[in-house]
Amino acid sequence: MRIGHGYDVHKLVEGRKLIIGGVEIQHEKGLLGHSDADVLVHAVMDAMLGALALGDIGKHFPDNDEKYSGADSIELLRYVRDLIESKGYVVGNIDCTVIAQRPKLSSYIEAMRNIIAETLETDVDNISVKATTEERLGFTGNEEGISAHSVCILLKSVG
Repeated sequence: MRIGHGYDVHKLVEGRKLIIGGVEIQHEKGLLGHSDADVLVHAVMDAMLGALALGDIGKHFPDNDEKYSGADSIELLRYVRDLIESKGYVVGNIDCTVIAQRPKLSSYIEAMRNIIAETLETDVDNISVKATTEERLGFTGNEEGISAHSVCILLKSVG
């Protein structure tokens, strides 16, 4: 068994789509980044990569490489899934928290769980996504950005 932790943060700006957990969310601002800036999926990938000491998403998908400009983070997550499988591991479970003052994410969480589970080829019961605010404290509380934490357990695959 291997355990990893991931963290990501992106600034909220006008003129961008807001994509979290592979789900497009209606909001007046979106997250700024080289790819689609999916803060949740980025934290998940960093947790998975960290569990096997394989670096972080910046190492695998550098922000100065044009081929990742506007990239769909779900496609990048497929790459990470394939990489961990090539090392003989599968997802045991993943637990995530998204920190955002707004928008409220509760109505999107099941869709996020389903997309992440499908992408990682695991049961949806292995994927936990929660959302919280920071009670108007700090950059997330002031609606300047959104952050996410993720913890994962990878298990040695059988066969």
